[in-house]
Amino acid sequence: MSREPLLLALVFWALLALVPLFAPAWLLAQLAQHLGYGLLALSLAWVWGQAGLLSFCQAVFFGTGAYLFAVVALGMVPGLPASPWLGLLCAPLAAALVALITGLVLLSARIGSGAAWTVMTLVLAVIAERLAVMSSWLGGSNGLVGVPPLALPAPSGWFELVDPLPLYLFLLAVSAPAHLLLARHFASPRGAIVRAVREDALRAAHLGIDPWRVRLVVFTSAAALAGLGGGLFAAQFGFVAPPLLGLGLSTEALVWVTVGGRGSPLAALAGTLLIKGTEELLGRWLGALWPLAMGLLVVVAVLAFPRGLVGGLLARCARARPAPRHAPEP
Repeated sequence: MSREPLLLALVFWALLALVPLFAPAWLLAQLAQHLGYGLLALSLAWVWGQAGLLSFCQAVFFGTGAYLFAVVALGMVPGLPASPWLGLLCAPLAAALVALITGLVLLSARIGSGAAWTVMTLVLAVIAERLAVMSSWLGGSNGLVGVPPLALPAPSGWFELVDPLPLYLFLLAVSAPAHLLLARHFASPRGAIVRAVREDALRAAHLGIDPWRVRLVVFTSAAALAGLGGGLFAAQFGFVAPPLLGLGLSTEALVWVTVGGRGSPLAALAGTLLIKGTEELLGRWLGALWPLAMGLLVVVAVLAFPRGLVGGLLARCARARPAPRHAPEP
């Protein structure tokens, strides 16, 4: 990660860390929710922005993590204790397993990218939501309620992460390292390999890179990140429902990343906070008309900023960076 994007990222997280000094409790609760969604956006920026795999099933992995957290925290899995922390550990692992199986099937069938990949991921999202609705073990269309929150040890017992301030700080402590590690990966040689496969898989193969393996690793790793976000969602709200797995949430995530910018994890995360915050403001001002206004704003933003609101700004900063000076030749 170059110096300027790193500085922007640190400023971004420093500002979020200062929010509790002046923000009311309701705003902290909303920002905690948005940071959980931000992990979903980061996973999509990884698999779409870097690997070029337009995925309509990222919500499947988000929902898988949410459901796994719920069933483990509620003690519904035979042989496992009822533990929210164990559920949070299982959430990304289960999402990664689902993505691994899905990726092996699609890539083995030579569906590695393009329109066929997009359509198959869309179908997967629809199937996953229907399976959750039909499953009585998962609560059917009503989902699961009464999911216990995460709790930390305290001198007087266990301290549950339900109040806005500690919940926000915990989400901040999870989201910031996830974003910085992902940004570091984007700027590393491994990130360059992923982009090489995205630009020309055949040429990358001639250079000794296995495009099949690269795409599978990215798809599985991004799913684990989305699953972590889903587990944190279940811990915050105490319930899970089939729409968490469905096409609607996947499409929303695509909007967040498109508006923010899919070429940068910081842009994708900032786009999520911007869109979710704008939705809440429009809902208060316009009532039932807010989806129409939101749609118009998204269209204008995409047409005016093809690389995203934040992604375009980062690109301009990169172009404005002065070239390194070389010592004059004798």
